Amino acid sequence: MQKEVFTLEERRVTLYRRADPQILFLQPVDEHDEGLLDRQLTLMESAPLPFALAAFSILDWNKELSPWEAPPVFGKTPFGGGAGETLAFLTERLMPELREVCAPEKESALCLGGYSLAGLFALWAGTQTALFTGLAAASPSVWFPGWLDYVRANPILAPTVYLSLGDREERAKNPVMASVGACIREQYALLQKDHCATLEWNPGNHFQQSEERTAKAFLWFARQLAAAGEKPCP
Repeated sequence: MQKEVFTLEERRVTLYRRADPQILFLQPVDEHDEGLLDRQLTLMESAPLPFALAAFSILDWNKELSPWEAPPVFGKTPFGGGAGETLAFLTERLMPELREVCAPEKESALCLGGYSLAGLFALWAGTQTALFTGLAAASPSVWFPGWLDYVRANPILAPTVYLSLGDREERAKNPVMASVGACIREQYALLQKDHCATLEWNPGNHFQQSEERTAKAFLWFARQLAAAGEKPCP
């Protein structure tokens, strides 16, 4: 698989691609995630369809991925509500660039995904635009203040949604973060009627195997797309 790195509006973009990809995976990453991308790609080699993955750097995690401002939940850093600007960068700058490089003559299915707050960003973006065929939210921060009220009133538009959580995440000492189990169960329930959706439980807490969980999320979408028309979504 070809790998290239370039800069777009001060953001580093790491692009992995095969010829004529049928899926374009989009993933916000921080420095830690960037260091795991090569391993994540190795774990995705069993994908049944050719794909490209574009991972774009997030410079201020709590600001750029949060859908609205919120006070700190852990530590002293508040959430800055910059997701709208990040989505604008993704749709207006990065995606046209990727379309030209990866598949100029045909449309690839778009799947936006990520880990933790990047997973929440993917879910939120899916309420803002119908551009995405799939969302892949691995251990998403659905405990985020106000999220469930928001998503009850603003349905996710992407037809295919993957959710996962570590089976120890709801045992966190922080009471807000400990609500994640109840929150993700409700998020899944909201999706079950009108979406092709799944909720997968992984062993461990939030800070384990992020690249493996993200790879599983993207692979699930690829398999659903490959099986379209042959069997219903489980």
